[in-house]
Amino acid sequence: MNLTNQHWDESGELSDEVLNRIGERFRALGEPSRLKLVRALLVRERSVGELVEITRLSQANTSRHLQTLTNAGILGRRREGRGVLYSIADRTIPGLCSLVCESVVN
Repeated sequence: MNLTNQHWDESGELSDEVLNRIGERFRALGEPSRLKLVRALLVRERSVGELVEITRLSQANTSRHLQTLTNAGILGRRREGRGVLYSIADRTIPGLCSLVCESVVN
């Protein structure tokens, strides 16, 4: 999200709309199962079946978490044949994940 004048309120603070969108992103990333999915997708785009195998989550849970991450703008999806491939849509996510992981492990 590139911040422009429309993202700030009259007092120079981020608008409530922008803060709500930021909160939505952090809530989406605040679930360990979703972090597993994001981590698997940092390598390359993957199908739901691949993500189920990698994360060992059920297909239903995987699909539900992918929907949440997609709705938050973190992931993108594209059809390939009869299947769907998921990938990281927000280019800031790899850096954010790296930054947070480094601060937790050190």
